[in-house]
Amino acid sequence: MAATASNRDHQLKLMYDKYVRYLFIASAFLMTIIIISIIVFVGQQGLMTFKEVSPMEFFFSAKWDPTENQYGALSFIAGSVYVTVLAVLLGAPLGLAGAIFMAKIAPDWLREIMRPATDLYVAIPSVVYGYVGLTVLVPFIREFFQVNTGFGLFAAALILSIMILPTIISISEDAIRAVPKTLEEASLALGATRWQTITKVLLPSALPGILTAVILAMARAIGETMAVQMVIGNTPQLAKSLFTPTSTLPSEIVVEMGNTPFGSAWGNSLFLMALVLLILSIVMILLIRQIAARRVV
Repeated sequence: MAATASNRDHQLKLMYDKYVRYLFIASAFLMTIIIISIIVFVGQQGLMTFKEVSPMEFFFSAKWDPTENQYGALSFIAGSVYVTVLAVLLGAPLGLAGAIFMAKIAPDWLREIMRPATDLYVAIPSVVYGYVGLTVLVPFIREFFQVNTGFGLFAAALILSIMILPTIISISEDAIRAVPKTLEEASLALGATRWQTITKVLLPSALPGILTAVILAMARAIGETMAVQMVIGNTPQLAKSLFTPTSTLPSEIVVEMGNTPFGSAWGNSLFLMALVLLILSIVMILLIRQIAARRVV
């Protein structure tokens, strides 16, 4: 009787594992179909732009005026790139410093407080960041730098640099803590100081994880909409300085998507902007996979 019950339990477990496996396969297949459908729909609708707008005009012209049938998106593409790069330049060093402090310098009791506090940043809605930037940061920039409005790349990059800090800190800290303890002990045993060990041993060993954190932060920054839309100025022009109001691909889509008739050149241009964002995100994901593969090797 005991053997029969044991065999029955074993068969039930095998059946359960099989059904769960099928459920996971079906879920992965469904997600793949959804993602491919989104890319195909956005791509098909976006590429219809080229029936009325030439690729040269869309990608290399900054003249955006749908009332005059001008659909140059260069200012939006450049604004997205500028804001993302500037946000990473501001946020990455600060985030890496925070990760080093939490991983190797902070005492355990302080780390137990700082780690949840850092994770709380993720729970703050982006519109809250944007509202704080609109009411506090923009007036401060206007008065401190003596500029006309305070809107522009600098305000958007500052907000984004704060928003990407949790990503950089958490992933970089995990990468630093994953470095074998023996490497650190060997460096210290050879007479290296604590700072030399961090800069010459720990950081190079954790570099793939740190690069992954930076690329994920870039993907987060380039797709951010509401916070950027509230502080960048939303003006279709190339930014000539850090304080020139401009726009990005996501912010322009948000501003204009409610006014465009579906299927028009104007609406299709917005879909093409979304396709450009998708392509940029996919490229960043592929970079992350390459970095992760090298780390495994």
